[in-house]
Amino acid sequence: MRRLIITAFVSLDGVMEAPGGEEEHRNAGWTFNQLPHDDAVYDLKDQEQLEAGALLLGRRSYEAFAPVWPSMTEEFARYNELPKYVVSSSLRQENLIEGWGEISILRSLDEVAQLKEDDDGPLLVHGSAALGHSLAEADLVDRYHLLVFPLLLGAGKRLFPTTEKDATRLRLMEHEAFSNGVQKMILDVSREGS
Repeated sequence: MRRLIITAFVSLDGVMEAPGGEEEHRNAGWTFNQLPHDDAVYDLKDQEQLEAGALLLGRRSYEAFAPVWPSMTEEFARYNELPKYVVSSSLRQENLIEGWGEISILRSLDEVAQLKEDDDGPLLVHGSAALGHSLAEADLVDRYHLLVFPLLLGAGKRLFPTTEKDATRLRLMEHEAFSNGVQKMILDVSREGS
């Protein structure tokens, strides 16, 4: 069974980044303009790209990434080759862009659960806040790759859902602190006792 991993840049108070400056994100761009740069922070992103089996995106993130990522041949070479799955009830096949490899539309979380049954390498979720909330609520997330920035942003899109549900236990698998205060946290969702 393949692992479903949510990967995110996040502030200490749980606000997700929108590095492309999307208008619905109140504080877009903070990962690049609030702290001194440290290349080591982004080693995780290179590792993810090498290990990923496919990308899983929500419609809005797909629409933000699709016009940009295919032209970033050096930065996203492997991502551009990977199969991509977009979870959407409204996106139509004719709205998919050409030249970004294999792209499939999934209409339900049941289809995501079926996709997890394959053994083709991890499914990586970038951005996609609403999808991430739905996946967490459906207990489909296996791991979180977080780069936690030492900032309190107060408002913005949240990484974790705020719906009423039982506690989710996480197990810290890896941790590293960088010179600029960013922390890498790799957390597995613990399903012990369930």
